[in-house]
Amino acid sequence: MSETASVTRQLLSAPLPQIIERLGIAIAQAQSALDRNSIETAKAMAEAEIELGGETHNLISLGFTPTFYSFTEATVEAKLSFSMTESTEFGVSAGATVGVQAGFVMVAASVNVSYARKFSVSAEGMSSIAARLVSLPPPENLENLLRKISEPTPAPAPNP
Repeated sequence: MSETASVTRQLLSAPLPQIIERLGIAIAQAQSALDRNSIETAKAMAEAEIELGGETHNLISLGFTPTFYSFTEATVEAKLSFSMTESTEFGVSAGATVGVQAGFVMVAASVNVSYARKFSVSAEGMSSIAARLVSLPPPENLENLLRKISEPTPAPAPNP
């Protein structure tokens, strides 16, 4: 089997479905981690109290909200490059020597012939994975619940 066919077969059998599956799972896990982080941030904002004008407020009651992030796109890019070269070299050289000695004529001839055929195959690959994140407002139900929880409780009315 030729080298070109072997390289081509290997590249065509690349596990593209597994790469896409792993990318999807990685994004789902990352999204889950981002959501947990935003929820922990919301809890911390609800518990953090500051005093303003003699009153105590938490950050949620002051209008702060945690930032939520979402993956909007993910791209897998693969680039392959094949190169095959073939060269043939052919060379001929000849030489003759004539010599006369004691009435004899001597003739010598030499012929050099060379033939070379060279093959070269190369394959290069490059891949990249990119993901895009955007920030989103917190879910409306969570925001409403956080505001409700963070509202100051009215002081009990004095008993007459």
